[in-house]
Amino acid sequence: MERKHRDLRAWQEAMILVEMVYRLTATFHSDEKFGLTSQMRRSAVSVPANLAEGAARKGTRELLHFISIATASLSELDTYLEIAVRLGYVKDTEELQRKLDQVSMLISSLAKSLKSKVRDQ
Repeated sequence: MERKHRDLRAWQEAMILVEMVYRLTATFHSDEKFGLTSQMRRSAVSVPANLAEGAARKGTRELLHFISIATASLSELDTYLEIAVRLGYVKDTEELQRKLDQVSMLISSLAKSLKSKVRDQ
């Protein structure tokens, strides 16, 4: 079985982001288990999962579609992180925010590269 997604740096860094989100949300109050904790984890997991699904598809356009979904999930995660800060669940989000920005940049660069390939076809 070919697993092309594992070669994508965006996927690799998104997996690290997932680990960071899980570690952070493990510190949240148990009342948030089915609320913010669940939402943050779901959106974080969605990023590498959609990159993997897109990479497994046959065409570039399909991959771009799943990259778009991954990008939306990153925006969701960013919003949930801001909510966690505003509710006082977390104080220092600098490291997580840096990783989120890095993953966003990698995904954006990947999409830009793929879009130019589609135009050239």
